[in-house]
Amino acid sequence: MTAAFTARVSAALTDPTLKTAIERTTGNARAKRAAAVAAWPSFEAARDLGRDIKDHVTQNLAFYLAAFERNALASGAQIHWARTADEACDIVVRLCRQAGATSVTRAKSMLGEEIGLPHALEAAGIARVETDLAEHIVQLAGDRPSHIVWPALHKTREQVREMFACLHHEPGGLDSVEAMVASARRELRQKFMRADVGISGANFLVADTGAICTVTNEGNAELTTTPPRVHIVTAGIEKLVPSTAHAMSLLRLLVRSATGAELTQYTTFHCGPKRADDADGPREFHIVLVDNGRTRMLTEGLEDMLRCLRCGACLNHCVVYRQIGGHAYGGTYPGPMGAVLTPVLDGLPTAQDLPRACTLNGLCAEVCPVKIPLPTLIKGWRNKSWRLGLEPRAVTLALRLWRFAATRPALYRLGTRLALPVLRLFARSGWARALPFASGWTGQRDFPAPARQSFLDQIKERRHDRA
Repeated sequence: MTAAFTARVSAALTDPTLKTAIERTTGNARAKRAAAVAAWPSFEAARDLGRDIKDHVTQNLAFYLAAFERNALASGAQIHWARTADEACDIVVRLCRQAGATSVTRAKSMLGEEIGLPHALEAAGIARVETDLAEHIVQLAGDRPSHIVWPALHKTREQVREMFACLHHEPGGLDSVEAMVASARRELRQKFMRADVGISGANFLVADTGAICTVTNEGNAELTTTPPRVHIVTAGIEKLVPSTAHAMSLLRLLVRSATGAELTQYTTFHCGPKRADDADGPREFHIVLVDNGRTRMLTEGLEDMLRCLRCGACLNHCVVYRQIGGHAYGGTYPGPMGAVLTPVLDGLPTAQDLPRACTLNGLCAEVCPVKIPLPTLIKGWRNKSWRLGLEPRAVTLALRLWRFAATRPALYRLGTRLALPVLRLFARSGWARALPFASGWTGQRDFPAPARQSFLDQIKERRHDRA
């Protein structure tokens, strides 16, 4: 592993507060998802349908892009195309300047984080206000999101209370979660009303109506998109669905997988700017459609990843993510999805550590609402890293030695029989605090003492006893 990745992981593993914060949220999410799935007998059939909807769109992407553009233009929206992250940011900054914007509000959007939009706005001198409660916490802390659904997952409520007390103008009483939410509401309310431009993402782009759909739990997206004169949407081209009915089918999967609810508190379809008889809404409605490597994924065997609904279920169930959190991954997307997406966005030489940071236990694929074969895609990156010669020499040498022994059964059995008593010399009371060549494990936790017999010998003995 590279020094930077190792340092981030080590810092995460030695932070007891982080582990508490992660488990509070992901543990609750896993329990709620399990209950929601158990209460829906047709969940597996719905997963098959969701997979088929996304695959159909991917296989006919040009057709649905053209249909969406045609219908969005008919509704009064303005469409902008961006091949790269820089192009997308340039378009958004230009639109803000054309609107004379000095401040913008922004609803949570992973696409915005992916393209670096917060930094682009700051570099352009445009004041940015994050309106999602968790993103507000992250912005106050000068931090980065650590989860795609709960960006401030790495912060405990105790840390948030202390931060609000120091940085909110009217913090008030902060003795409960409800009081902290009220403090954030007071802090943000006037900023919602004064913003010149509101920027959001989109959970779905509906081809047959030209509408975009946002899914939130707080209503901040509606306050971001409705009061300002201009609404700018940034969305990846993979967010397309053929119709509203298809969007609703995927919504049932998305929400249950993300939060364990049947539907979020706020599911809104935006279609064009304010009309003459509308009570409110923006006067300008812009949609920036972003590629940023997505069409390349179609040609590189990664099309299955374009199904992703950004529900975060793979993160919540990942045994690695739950130990190190999101920041250790170093990219926009952490966890199993990040192990697949970050090499696309940042290049495999930069992100080669992430496919390795996986046990390949397959739980992420089991819980994915659209059945993305994440372990298979991760193994694909590992294979490519090997072919390109990116693996460290120590790793390649160790694997060649292991292959030499593993393909010679007699030698392999002899080696394990000799190794077991040697390893037990390092154990005390059933645990080893240090082992040769295993500091990556024992640096942060103890290693269980090995059994007195190898697995193969135990199987042989049991078969003999049964006979």
